[in-house]
Amino acid sequence: MSHVRVVLWLSLTPLRFVAKPFLRSGRGLCRVRSMEGQPQESANPTAMVNSTVSCGEKLPPETQETTVTEGAAKIAFPRANEVFYNPVQEFNRDLTCAVITEFARIQLGAKGIQIKVPGEKEVQKVVVDLSEQEEDKTELKEGADLAPENQPRTATVGEICEEGLRVLEGLAASGLRSIRFAREVPGLRLVVANDASARAVDLIRHNVQLNEVAHLVQPSQADARMLMYQHQRLSDRFEVIDLDPYGSPAPFLDAAVQAVSEGGLLCVTCTDMAVLAGNSGETCYSKYGAMALKSRACHEMALRIVLHSLDLRANCYQRFVVPLLSISADFYVRVFVRVFTGQAKVKASASKQALVFQCVGCGTFHLQHLGKASGASGGRVKFSAACGPPIAPECEHCGQRHQLGGPLWVEPIHDLDFVSRVLGAVSTNPSRFHTSERIRGVLSVITEELPDVPLYYTLDQLSSTIHCNTPSLLQLRSALLHAGFRVSLSHACKNAVKTDAPASALWDIMRCWAKECPVKREKLSETSPAFRILSVEPRLKANFTIRDDANPSSRQRGLKRFQANPEANWGPRPRARPGGKTEGKAMEDRCRLLQNKRKELAEDPAQRAARLKTFPCKRFKEGTCQRGDQCCYSHRPPISDAIAEAIPTDSPQAPNPNPPGPEVTTGPHVD
Repeated sequence: MSHVRVVLWLSLTPLRFVAKPFLRSGRGLCRVRSMEGQPQESANPTAMVNSTVSCGEKLPPETQETTVTEGAAKIAFPRANEVFYNPVQEFNRDLTCAVITEFARIQLGAKGIQIKVPGEKEVQKVVVDLSEQEEDKTELKEGADLAPENQPRTATVGEICEEGLRVLEGLAASGLRSIRFAREVPGLRLVVANDASARAVDLIRHNVQLNEVAHLVQPSQADARMLMYQHQRLSDRFEVIDLDPYGSPAPFLDAAVQAVSEGGLLCVTCTDMAVLAGNSGETCYSKYGAMALKSRACHEMALRIVLHSLDLRANCYQRFVVPLLSISADFYVRVFVRVFTGQAKVKASASKQALVFQCVGCGTFHLQHLGKASGASGGRVKFSAACGPPIAPECEHCGQRHQLGGPLWVEPIHDLDFVSRVLGAVSTNPSRFHTSERIRGVLSVITEELPDVPLYYTLDQLSSTIHCNTPSLLQLRSALLHAGFRVSLSHACKNAVKTDAPASALWDIMRCWAKECPVKREKLSETSPAFRILSVEPRLKANFTIRDDANPSSRQRGLKRFQANPEANWGPRPRARPGGKTEGKAMEDRCRLLQNKRKELAEDPAQRAARLKTFPCKRFKEGTCQRGDQCCYSHRPPISDAIAEAIPTDSPQAPNPNPPGPEVTTGPHVD
């Protein structure tokens, strides 16, 4: 009798814990079947694909799983929670694998270790062309070369390298990124896949077993900040730290700059672009220590604000950052920086930051450095406060006031040598990543950017300011080149004009363009920026003849530089909900309902008139409508309660039993 009670209690256990992770539910079901006398099947992770567990029992909908293959990894995640995987971020993960691979090549190369990447051609090749009589001698020579003391050390993918990199993914979710590191990046000693959610860690363990990388990937459940604070000792630090949070990484930056090793790589993603792009400057200051401005160059400004915040946090511990690669893509920004220690170098950080003065009328910007570094006797560098401001209270071009933003990083945001290494590796092995074509295009544009010119203007900004036709990109670039200035594109904006020309020369070129494409000045207000800019005669005579070097190489080759919309409703996934549940279909219906809500419906005039006649006229009820039969709304008198009771409900003249109240807006009304 007692045995029956035990079996009955165990059979009810999975029903009580349906909301738990699907792995626990599956184990519970298998345990029940075993105690009831049925043989227990072997725990095969691949058998759990397609919403089934190893014992063949069908799981409830909220515990079903979906498998996704990306790169060399295959992950399973709950179908009830789609926040674990975002296909749009595949470019982010591919680029990270490429960057860490080249970083490992540099770090391990200094130790005499070569890394082998699948698909790459070997650098060192020995070509032997001998006769058959000399084959035996060749074999003996090859055997001698393979002696342990002469054989070079190599690191391959999927194997533990004792002198390799220790990698931390602080917010791992499903563990996809960590598993891809283990299966695609050579020269790793350990990959820690950490997450604060117990459910996510169970999912990581399952995916680690599914991909057979348990010898490299170590699941961890902890607060990412506490885990990094516990690894501040020099011997415990990580060579690579990857942070890809939902929203802002600001709470993790202080711990990250302390837990990364000397010269280590710190990879940070920010998806709170509304804050970084200037929609909420005070929020940006509270998170990153800088005021963001609404600007056409907001995406590059976001990158420089993040770099400023990283360097500021590192300076507190006598450390500083050196940017390797900074990317603005899709709905996020991504920075790769190395962190070093040095009190003397930290003193130069103030001269690497600057405030930005931006005119609210014409968009002209000026930079004001916070510090100044100058040479002194004996080869020393003297640091002092900078002098300013660089502008008058009113803009010299349009007379409008200035907004103050920053501080932001004004030094180069890329290491062009490192970018060239990554670009070369991806170009010679294009089959390694699914997004190799886009990586090549973006990195090619980055190599063409002017490294010493912060921020940029845009074509539409310049032409809309003076209300003229927009010149072609080649025409404007040619005019700047003819005038003796440098100019380049920007990976952050397809219409960007990054140039070292002063604002006065740029507006002179636009004045010359306005003479070729005349502007109707009689329609301009005398206080408008366009009127004040065009009222000044240009001192520079622009030449818009197209030059051969005006068209950059990446544009000539037709590289894929900017992302097209990859899917419907693409963008950041919603925040994870308690229990891992999302609205799913309801969320999609709501997004579809709210799309184009401010646009007029596509209908003919007859349909619109018939629809408006269904709404009562407010002014007719008040007795003030003077339009009579010409009014587009209904003037039908209200029906009294006695008449309404006499009319059957199925009659076509029956009134609406629930008429809209005055607080409910059911259609357009005449004010």
